[in-house]
Amino acid sequence: MPSTAPALALRHRLLYAAGSLGVALSYQAFSAYIQFLYIDVLGVRAVWIGVVWAVYGVWNAVNDPLSGYWSDRTRTRWGRRVPWMVGSLVPLVITFYLLWFPFGGGARPAWSEVSLLFYFLLIVLLFDFCWTVYVMNWTALFPEMTSDESQRAGLSAGREVFSIFGLLVGVALPPLLAGADWSGRGGMALLLSAVTLVSLVLGLLGSRERPEFAAEPSPPFRQSVRLALRNRDFLFFLGANLMIQYVFLGLSAAIPFYAKYVLNIQGPTTLFGLTLNADLQNSVLLAAAFLAALPAMGLWWALARRFGAYRALRFACLTGAATAVYFFFPSTFQAGLIGTALFGLSLAGLLMLTNPLVADITDEDELQTGARREGMFFGMNGLIIRFAFVIQGILTAIVFTVTGYVNPTAGVLFPQQPDSALFGLRLLTGGFTALALVVAFIFLGGYRLHGARAQRVRTEAAALQARKREAL
Repeated sequence: MPSTAPALALRHRLLYAAGSLGVALSYQAFSAYIQFLYIDVLGVRAVWIGVVWAVYGVWNAVNDPLSGYWSDRTRTRWGRRVPWMVGSLVPLVITFYLLWFPFGGGARPAWSEVSLLFYFLLIVLLFDFCWTVYVMNWTALFPEMTSDESQRAGLSAGREVFSIFGLLVGVALPPLLAGADWSGRGGMALLLSAVTLVSLVLGLLGSRERPEFAAEPSPPFRQSVRLALRNRDFLFFLGANLMIQYVFLGLSAAIPFYAKYVLNIQGPTTLFGLTLNADLQNSVLLAAAFLAALPAMGLWWALARRFGAYRALRFACLTGAATAVYFFFPSTFQAGLIGTALFGLSLAGLLMLTNPLVADITDEDELQTGARREGMFFGMNGLIIRFAFVIQGILTAIVFTVTGYVNPTAGVLFPQQPDSALFGLRLLTGGFTALALVVAFIFLGGYRLHGARAQRVRTEAAALQARKREAL
């Protein structure tokens, strides 16, 4: 039977989806450039940044599931999710700005390496907590905004369109606004923070909660975690999503190093008759993947409607792995541009096809427990995928150390890298990306909530929600 839930107004769908721009912008800029800034510009040793990433992963082991649990258990006149979003929005934007704080101005501050390291650790932990609270609650609203399958698909597509624009801004603007030596990062941070603030406010204005979703209280914390971890489909999804998130992070963080040293982007070049300086080349290289992903959204949506989101996602993993291998071969900007554009075609599928799977998992869980526990599921998902930061940070530290990567100094901004370091950068960009997507494909093989079974779950969950709504 179809859902009898009230239809979600178009303005609410657009406003809610608009929040994805700020979510993607802040996350992408952070993941793509923050390690490059602190290692290559500010001079903190890669091994210490790897340690920060490990601490950051432990921190996520605490705040993600707890944030989800608190949200599930919250009962206020304004709802479960919205109060948390309101409280975390401004601190999120402030800490995002402080990540890039110019430390008194100039490309290389007078701070010691230890001071920079502990400042970085503190701000990363604060930013991550605020980002987790807002984004987890905003994301947890996705299955609640509408139970109708077609509206869910449209809402997911709208989110990903805004997300693509956020990803484009996050990867393209920072090097252009900050300059070659990143001395202008204070103004860059202010502009990106302002855009993030406006987007997240729009997402908040579009958020709607349904009272029947809060009708049944969630189980206690330990029981709630135990129930989530006993969900076989959820566990296989977590394994696959961890690998997919690593691909987003690892590729974004490796591309600036790959562009600078492997593609030797250190001066102007010509593309289609236009002269591009080094900063613009780096931005175009990163933006090409997301520009290619925009038109590819329609292709992946057609595949999802024809074969289901599950099968389309597995196919995206395979095509992404195949194109990632290409990154071993380019040595010029033009050749590298072809690689990022090709990968963008698969990136669209990886971006848009995971949310429908989580929505089906939360629907089935409601049938089993009687309670809506999106917060716990998205919190646990947030916990696991944050370990992608740990994996990426550790791999970067190991590869840089083992292959003999040479840090720039105040007088040498473009040090000559040994062949071993160049191979290491190719491995980070292409090799580990391809391997992670193959592993994601294997994990998805154990996921069973698709096809006729998923359709039956949606129908039964809609009927249960209708009965709850009538009781209220």
